[in-house]
Amino acid sequence: MTAPLPVGPLAVLAAVVGGIVLGEAAGPGAARMALVIGVVGVVAAGLLHPPHVRLVLAIVAFALLGTAVMQRALDGLARSPLTASVEQRADARVVATLVDDPDAARFDARALVRVGTRRVLLTASGDVAGHLRLLSAGETAVVRGWFAPLEGFDERWRWKHAVGELHATAILGVEPAHSPLARVANRARSLVLAGSEHLAPADRALLAGFLLGDTRGVPDQLTEQFRAAGLTHLTAVSGENVAFVLALFAPLLRRLGLRGRVLAALAVLVCFGTMTRWEPSVLRAIAMAVVALVAGYLGRPTVGLRVLALAATALLLADPFLLHQVGFLLSCAASLGIAVLARPITARLRGPGWMCEVLGVTAAAQVGVAPVLIPVFGSMPLVALPANLVAVPLAAPLTMWGLAAGAVGGLARPLSPAIPRLLELPTVGLLHALIAVADVASRVPVAIDGRAAWGLVALGALLVAAHRARRLRSHARVPVPPR
Repeated sequence: MTAPLPVGPLAVLAAVVGGIVLGEAAGPGAARMALVIGVVGVVAAGLLHPPHVRLVLAIVAFALLGTAVMQRALDGLARSPLTASVEQRADARVVATLVDDPDAARFDARALVRVGTRRVLLTASGDVAGHLRLLSAGETAVVRGWFAPLEGFDERWRWKHAVGELHATAILGVEPAHSPLARVANRARSLVLAGSEHLAPADRALLAGFLLGDTRGVPDQLTEQFRAAGLTHLTAVSGENVAFVLALFAPLLRRLGLRGRVLAALAVLVCFGTMTRWEPSVLRAIAMAVVALVAGYLGRPTVGLRVLALAATALLLADPFLLHQVGFLLSCAASLGIAVLARPITARLRGPGWMCEVLGVTAAAQVGVAPVLIPVFGSMPLVALPANLVAVPLAAPLTMWGLAAGAVGGLARPLSPAIPRLLELPTVGLLHALIAVADVASRVPVAIDGRAAWGLVALGALLVAAHRARRLRSHARVPVPPR
């Protein structure tokens, strides 16, 4: 039996998305008025009794909230304490806290940093770039340089709330992370990475990307192989890793009471999110896990589409710029595809149950991401479905064993270098299996472009319409009584 669609949460999510789009088209404006009316509308919708009136009022109210948060975010870019310095390209000496790990190329480096209450893109070259490469998220640096507006391709950093660019000419001093959470997360990252220091550079870089989202060292050739195979989500940490991390800690969580289990699970999620620098897909998965945990604790367990709709609505209201981040859109689209299509596809397959379930979930996810993947990247490899069918089952053991073996190996490495080498043997085997799948699949040149995708959609719609018409005719046929 198919669960009914959660019309209310889905309608509210659609209203928020629509409001964000309208708010962006209108630009900075009467955000405060829209916010006040939206909040009043949400309160009124909660007090009214007729369900249809409540739903209509909630849709209008959340659309206004979406417009308000988007206009407020755009206003934060247009007007800030740094606006004058950015426009005048002024020299400055600032204290900058790294929001993310630096992204380093051969001759330069860049990182998103927080200066006061605003974010800027910190760029450096030469010896200064070498110094910047050594820093980690959460650490604070005293930087001398000059401001400039974001231009060209760098304008994409606006969607991460960067109000301008700071060209660093010198890093005068560095302080460790002040936040206890950032210190714990950085220490955990260091342990996991220390346990894999003996691996080959490409293997270590791929493992760091898969476990922690640190893709800076992944070779371009390997990245292109995984992209051509439809396995890009396996080169960086993704939402499914959140489930695997909770599974890794499940034996410890089961020993706690309900309240302790929820609090401990939330602590694990927050720590893992900080370790992975809150990648959009991880952010989506953690938000869904938090919604599910809180709902279960309150005695109103919920799953599937309702959880996705509630989590996505909360995230977009908190940061409407997520709507412009491809990782967030792909993660939500894959979750939507799985929630809507996985069960119907699995039910129509024949074969061993485990194989049908894996194939159904994989196919549903691929169908879900297609509307985002094809417009952004131009095509979608047809080999993605069989490649994911083989590669995705490797993700769970690689995540759980990789994190555990990396942490234990990092702790034991000072005692004996042989311990991490032994612990990482299964990790190396799983990594090489993933690379082999990507290598073989990337050699298949067939892909679906935009026109082919629309053709398949039209063909699928015709087949569904023909099937429904045939069923209607069979039900409408009246038997002729015998004479």
